Amino acid sequence: MINFLSGIRVFNEILTAGVAITAFSLFLYALTFNLRNRVARSFAIIMLCVVVVFAAEAVQNKTVPDWGQEILLQLQWIGIVFLPAAYLHLSDALLVTAGMPSRGRRKWAVRFIYLVSGGFLFLFLSGYLLGDLVAQGKPAPYLQRTIWTEVFTLFYILVMIWAGINFIRAFRQLLTRSGRRRMVYLMAGATAPALGSFPYLMYGSSFAALYPLFFWSFALFINLLVGGLIIVMAYAVAFFGVSWPDRLVKTRLFKWILRGPVTASTTLGLVTIVRRAGVLYDGTPYSALVPLTMVVSVLMIEHAITILAPLWERNLFFGGDRNELLLLQNIEERLLTRSDLQQFLEAVLAAVRDHLQASSAFIAALDSEGLAIVTMAGSKNMLEHKDFPAILYAPEIKKGQMRHEFLWGNFWILPLRMRKKEMDRDEIPPLLGILGVAQKLDQEIKDEQREALWLLADRAALALEDRQLQEKIFQSLQNLQPQAEALRHWRTSGRYDSKTGILATSEKDRSNWVKDALSHYWGGPKLSD
Repeated sequence: MINFLSGIRVFNEILTAGVAITAFSLFLYALTFNLRNRVARSFAIIMLCVVVVFAAEAVQNKTVPDWGQEILLQLQWIGIVFLPAAYLHLSDALLVTAGMPSRGRRKWAVRFIYLVSGGFLFLFLSGYLLGDLVAQGKPAPYLQRTIWTEVFTLFYILVMIWAGINFIRAFRQLLTRSGRRRMVYLMAGATAPALGSFPYLMYGSSFAALYPLFFWSFALFINLLVGGLIIVMAYAVAFFGVSWPDRLVKTRLFKWILRGPVTASTTLGLVTIVRRAGVLYDGTPYSALVPLTMVVSVLMIEHAITILAPLWERNLFFGGDRNELLLLQNIEERLLTRSDLQQFLEAVLAAVRDHLQASSAFIAALDSEGLAIVTMAGSKNMLEHKDFPAILYAPEIKKGQMRHEFLWGNFWILPLRMRKKEMDRDEIPPLLGILGVAQKLDQEIKDEQREALWLLADRAALALEDRQLQEKIFQSLQNLQPQAEALRHWRTSGRYDSKTGILATSEKDRSNWVKDALSHYWGGPKLSD
């Protein structure tokens, strides 16, 4: 029975530290991705309070002296004192987001509650809020209550009820199914820090001393509940203030949790188990297995996340758009940038020069302004021809002969043409560019060299053709970006406030209106139009 109780306490310590790690990670997430949103800012304050409460609790153990236990128990109250104000702040932000802006009274009420919390912090620092430490308290040390503790408890309960009423009001304002569903997630998740952060041992120490197994089992359950529900709460908050698609929000949050709280908490748990096993085995809490366990667990978890991430991303978040999203991912991985094209064509020129032992070679691409050299290798002096653009008017290019090289000055010229796709047999494929190779004196190209040369030329032509297609894709994306940004903005605004969200004006529209007004003021007709 004693060993079972000790195991529950060890597991509870690991979970307490895991809750602190998770809350801190979610605090950083809110600060990183949607800090400009009021809901996310108030959520970040709640997470910071949870970090203070659970981090101070996680450090408490039998090795800490009585004065250290008292300091840690008191530090928890810095987070507890501001938790009611943070919840009221969150509820007010939710009401505003749901289409019920404050007329000033709620805003001042939130500020007043923060001021009252600051007053309780002053009482805490003055030594009036908390009593003395009961170091030998069962089943764990705790602080005695004072009259001001009773006042704060009543304040804590009333403000939490007030915040809960605001949550319900915000929920009733929502009309969209997704908004109501996420609000349910948010309300369910918000209950855990509010209920799990308060030090109940101050009021129930007598009952807990009689039933230690029940107390530690209940504490274990509370820590599991808090750890899970703050993630649910973070999931709901992650959609506020961002214009990303839902799948991207889910993917980013899931990766953040896996690489942060899951990795850190699992590593901490394994290290704690190894240390406790060392104490039971030979009385040594620290051995070479401790850092080894830490390093191996971090590497294995990160490796598993990297390997499995594409699988769960496709199965959990892509939904019915899986084929389209996979196509977009493949395009991103296979796009040729200008640097990629340059490197590939340089490799082609190096192979061309090796086959013909040429001193110089170049590739020129055809654009709207004519021929322009994309890349060259070898001596640049050989390319100083004043009639370089005249290659386009060469009879061999005009005739459109396929796989036929010709001499132009000191260079063999190979026309690079588009592949024949959906074209008539007699139709000449469009010219993409030319491949030029310096000719040695009276040099003739052998059949084997010609085959290799034209194979390399075809690969260069394929690269130029792909680059042209990708330029059209980039141009289409640039034209699509403003409309897509506006659609994302309206979609984000309508997630929770469907009455005014779609009618909201974007920042770009407002800036255009100001620009048109100034143009009208200085002589343009834009405003009157």
